[in-house]
Amino acid sequence: MRAIAIVNQKGGSGKTTTAVNLAAALGEKDRRVLVVDLDPQASASNWYGVKDAGRGLLEVFTDGRDLASLVQKTEAPGVSIVPSSSWLVGIEKALSGEVGAETLLRKRTGDLAAGKWDYILIDCPPTLGTLTVNALTAVGEVLVPVEAHVMALNGLMDLIRTVNAVKERLHPPLRMAGILACRVDARTRHALDVVAELREKFLRLVYRTIIRENVRLAECPSFGVPITQYDPDSHGAEDYRSLAGEVIKQEKAVAERSKHGTAKA
Repeated sequence: MRAIAIVNQKGGSGKTTTAVNLAAALGEKDRRVLVVDLDPQASASNWYGVKDAGRGLLEVFTDGRDLASLVQKTEAPGVSIVPSSSWLVGIEKALSGEVGAETLLRKRTGDLAAGKWDYILIDCPPTLGTLTVNALTAVGEVLVPVEAHVMALNGLMDLIRTVNAVKERLHPPLRMAGILACRVDARTRHALDVVAELREKFLRLVYRTIIRENVRLAECPSFGVPITQYDPDSHGAEDYRSLAGEVIKQEKAVAERSKHGTAKA
């Protein structure tokens, strides 16, 4: 099983869009995917049609509730979700002074049935607080969606420093799965220049796939389905299927690292 946190502290980067639609594209390729929505805004949950998840996920952190008890099926083949709700807004206060608060989610994900999922994708909130650190200590990999805008590159460096700090202090196996250029308007020189700069700075960490700006991607949350179901022939569906193919190609390398007990950043 691969556990991947989808992280960016900047809103509008394509984080939830990537969590929802990568999960659906992986599901199409016969992978069993569990999306864990850690964002109190519950955007991924709403996208999949879950309107009010109550206190469930908060109780995973505060009362040791079984994460598996919160799993719900979605309309996307192969995809289930642990939904979020606005109750998570109070998590910082609820866990203040809690010893080991940053590793609570790791304990709960460890309780999930072995072999039930091929992927766990964690949609993180647009902050680098307790919830995001919990996600980073619970997973083996990080996927970073980055908006194709020059201002987004500054925040990317801050995020990578945070990931490296968590790796060094709390979770040595953590590594980067990849950086994904999102909301790319291929008609503008600026967006293409940003993608080129990403590739120059981060080399093989940047996925070959780019997620093009696409109005159909913006529309489909209102219909409660991922782009692969809303408009299967759109550029958005094509791009996320391409990303899923790249992610699947990484499986062999991830399995080898796990086998030999190594993890490169």
